[in-house]
Amino acid sequence: MSSEQRPDPDSLLAKVNLQASKARRGKLRIYFGSSAGVGKTFAMLVAARKLRGEGRDVVVGVVETHGRSETAALLEGLDIVPLKTASQRGRTFTDFDLDAALQRHPALILVDELAHSNVQGARHPKRWQDVEELLAAGIDVFTTLNVQHLESLNDVVGGITNVRVWETVPDTVFDAADEVVLVDIPADELLARLKAGKVYIPQQAERAADNFFRKGNLMALRELALRRTADRVEGDVQAYRVDKSIVSIWKTATALLTCVGPDEGAERVVRAAARLASQLNADWHAIYIETPALQRLPAARRETILATLNLAQNLGATTAVIASPEVAESVVGYARKHNFSKLVIGRDPARRLWPWQRSSGQKLAALAPDIDLIEIGRSSGTVQNGGLRRGALALAGDSAGAERRAAKRLRYLWAAIGCGAVTLLSMPLAAHFDRSNIVAIYILTVVLAGVRFGRGPAALAAVLCVSAFDFFFVPPRFSFAVSDVQYLLTFFIMLAVGLIAGQLTAGLRFQARVALHREERAGALYELARDLSGAVQLDQVVKISDESIERTFHASAALLLPDATGHLTLASARAEPSLIVDIGIAQWAFDKGHPAGFGTDTLPGSEVLYIPLRAPAQPRGVLALRAKNRRLLKIPEQRQLLDTFAALIAIALERVHYVGVAQDALVRMESERLRNSLLAALSHDLRTPLTVLVGLAESLALTKPPLSADQMETAEAIQDEARRMSTLVSNLLDMARIESGEVTLDLQWQPLEEVVGAALESARSMLKQHRVEVRLPRNLPLVQFDAVLIERVLVNLLENASKYTPPGSEVTLSAQVAADQLEVSVSDNGPGLPAGKEEAVFQKFTRGKRESATPGVGLGLAICRAIVESHRGKIVAINRPGGGVTFSFTLPLGKPPAAADEPESETANV
Repeated sequence: MSSEQRPDPDSLLAKVNLQASKARRGKLRIYFGSSAGVGKTFAMLVAARKLRGEGRDVVVGVVETHGRSETAALLEGLDIVPLKTASQRGRTFTDFDLDAALQRHPALILVDELAHSNVQGARHPKRWQDVEELLAAGIDVFTTLNVQHLESLNDVVGGITNVRVWETVPDTVFDAADEVVLVDIPADELLARLKAGKVYIPQQAERAADNFFRKGNLMALRELALRRTADRVEGDVQAYRVDKSIVSIWKTATALLTCVGPDEGAERVVRAAARLASQLNADWHAIYIETPALQRLPAARRETILATLNLAQNLGATTAVIASPEVAESVVGYARKHNFSKLVIGRDPARRLWPWQRSSGQKLAALAPDIDLIEIGRSSGTVQNGGLRRGALALAGDSAGAERRAAKRLRYLWAAIGCGAVTLLSMPLAAHFDRSNIVAIYILTVVLAGVRFGRGPAALAAVLCVSAFDFFFVPPRFSFAVSDVQYLLTFFIMLAVGLIAGQLTAGLRFQARVALHREERAGALYELARDLSGAVQLDQVVKISDESIERTFHASAALLLPDATGHLTLASARAEPSLIVDIGIAQWAFDKGHPAGFGTDTLPGSEVLYIPLRAPAQPRGVLALRAKNRRLLKIPEQRQLLDTFAALIAIALERVHYVGVAQDALVRMESERLRNSLLAALSHDLRTPLTVLVGLAESLALTKPPLSADQMETAEAIQDEARRMSTLVSNLLDMARIESGEVTLDLQWQPLEEVVGAALESARSMLKQHRVEVRLPRNLPLVQFDAVLIERVLVNLLENASKYTPPGSEVTLSAQVAADQLEVSVSDNGPGLPAGKEEAVFQKFTRGKRESATPGVGLGLAICRAIVESHRGKIVAINRPGGGVTFSFTLPLGKPPAAADEPESETANV
C-alpha cells in the first residue's frame, strides 16, 4: 500500500477513542418518518418483540398508541414501566417515569415521541433529555421522530404546512444517533390510512385532513425526510471510504467544491456556490490555492483573499488554504480526497494570451473527467484577466495598486540592471574567452534573477541577455544582424534555457519557502510539546505557554484559569500592558466552549482573541492573546496552529492537575497506612491487659463471701466496660488487618442458619432489651463464605441495631434468594439514619450522629463493608418508610459440590 493510500494514524486514533467512549453509552435507534401515521411506533414494537424473543431484556418506557388496536396488540407480553402522575394547572397527567426506568435498568427501553415536552416540574423539560440520561446510564433506547420536529427544518416545515410545531429536537441528537430507520409510505396510502381511522380517532382525523394532512404537504414532508436520511447515509459512506482508503469519486451525494481568488469575482463565485449548495441541500468547501505569484501579492490583496474565505465560512463552507504551484492538480486532488462530485469555478475571459491556451475548465476536465464542472457567469462590471495561468481558478483580473506596481517595476528594473552589469563585465573577457563561456555567464544571470526576483524578471533577463549577447558579442558586433545562421539556433537555445531555468528556479524558491514555513510550524509545535512535557507545576505551564505564543505568533498572551467556583482569574503575573483582558468575554468563552473576540462571530470588534482550553476531561481555562500583526490570526494555517497550541496547553494543565491529585492521594494513603500501623500496635498492646481485666472482673463477682448488692453491681459494670473496651480494641485490630491484606478467607460451603444462630448467641447480652425476629426460609441453599467473618458482620449489624434503637424496639434478621445472590438483612424500627448519611456510615470513624452518648468509634460498619466486599458482595443501608433502617448485604451464589464428592472422613473430623 502506498503512503498516499495508507490510513491516517491520527484518524485511526480518534476513531479508537470515539469507539471507547461510545462503548460506555447506550445505543440510540430512531425510527424516522415524514409524519404521524407512517408506522414508526409499529415498526419499533415489531423490532422490540423480535429482540425480546432472542432473550434481550426489553422494557416499554412510554408508547403512544393513539387508539390504534394493532399497535396496542404489540404491547401484550412486554414489560411496561408504570407511568408517573403529575398535576399541572389543576389537571392530572401521566408521563414517562425516568427514575423508575433508571432503577429498572433494562438492556433496551422503548421511549416513544422523542420531541415530547414533559410536564412542568419534571427533571428535564424535554423527553430527548430523558433519553440522553438513559443513554449515559448504558441503556439502549428505541424512539420515534417526525421530520417536522427537527430544529433545523422547523421553519421550513412551517412554511410548507402553515402549521408551526413547537416541540423540536436539536439536530445534534439526530446526528449522534447510532441508527436511523426510515419508515416511509406514499402520501396516497397515508391519506387512506387517515380516512380508515388508523392514524387518529375520527374527530381528530377530520381536523388533520383539513389542515396538516393535505397531499402536497405530505409529499413535501416525505422529500425532506428522505433527504435528511440520505445525509446520514452519506456520512456512513464517507467513513467507509476513509477506512478503505478509496480515492476515486463516488457520486453518492451532492457535494460542492469552489475556489477563492483575491478579487470581487471570487466573491461572486462564492455566493453562487452557497446558493447552489442551499438549493441542493449539500455540503460545500471553499479552498484557496496559493501559488508563488499569489504569495507576492501586497498585504491589501491578501486581506481580500482572507475576507473572501471568511465570507465562505460564514455562508456555511469548510475552508482550506493549499500552497502549491500547480492549481489544477491541487484542486483535483482535494476533490478526490473529500469525494466532491461537483466543482464550481468562475468563467475564464474570452480573450487569451495565446490561441492554444486552455481554459480553467478544460484543464480540470482533462485531469478529472469524472467531476461535474459548473461555471459561474462573469459580471459585466468586473475586470478579469488571467484565469488559471495567474495561479488560481477563475481569479478575476485585478487593477493592481500603486504599491504593487512600484514593487513589480523595481524587480524588473533590478533584473535589467543585472543584465547590463554582466554585459559590462563580459566585454573585456570577450578577447580571452570563447563565446560559449559568455553564454554560460548570461544563463547564470537568468538563474540568479529567477532566484531573487521570480518568474517575470527572470523572463525579462533571458530576453535582455540574448539581445545583449547578439548585439555586443556576435559578429557583426554592435548590430542585431547575424552573419552566421548557426547563431540563430544559439539564440533560441539560450532563450529557452534561460526561461526554463528561471521558471524552475522560481518554483524551487516557492517550494523552499513553503517548506520553511511548514518546518517553522512543526518546530514550534515540537518545542512547545517538549517544554510542556517536562512541566510539573502550574507556574511552569503558564510561563512556557506565554513565551511560546509570543515567540511563534508575535503576540502578547495570558492564561486565565478557573478557581474552585468556576470563575476565571488571570494566571500570568507578567502580562504586558498592551494586553487588556476582558474577564466577561473570557468567562463567556469558558462557559460556552467557543472562541470569542477578534476574528470570531462573538464580539469581533475586540482586539483580543479568547480561545477556550478544552481538555479531554473538562475545560481548563482560556487563552487570551493580542497579535501585533492581526492579519496572521486570519490565515487558516496560523489559526490551526494556534488551536493546536491551545489543545497542548489544555492537556498540560489537565496533566498538572492530575499530578496534584495523585500527590494528594499518595499523602492520604501514607497517612492512612501510618494510622493503621499505630492502631494495630496500640490494639495489640492493649489486648492482653484488657483480657486480664475482664478475667479479674469475672473473678471478683465469684469471690467468697459473696459481694453485697452494690458491690456486685459495680463488679458487673467493670465487667461490661472491660468487654466493651476489648470489643473496641478487636475492631481496631481487625480493621488494620483487613486493610493491610493480611486476612485470608477460609471459604467453605455451609448453611447460613448456623452462622445466624452463632451471631444471635454472641449478641444475646446486647439484645436483651429488644424483640428479635428471625425470618429464614427453609430452602436456603448452601453458600460459600468465611463463617467467622460473616458471623462478625451479623454481630456488628445486630450490635448497631441495639445501640441506636430504644429499648423494646423490634430487630428483624431475614434472608432471601435474589437472582444469583443471597440477600441478608437486619432491620429495625428505630429513628433511622440522618438523611444523606446512608453511604457515609460505612466510612471509618463515622457515626450516625456526630455528638452522641452511645459508645463506639464508628468502625463496626466499616468492618462489615470490608468483609462483605472481600466476599464479592455489596452492603447498603436504606431508611424504611415507616421508620427505622435496613442494612442488607449480598453474597454470591454458586454451584455447591455434590454431596457424594465430599470426603466423609473430613466431615467426621469436623
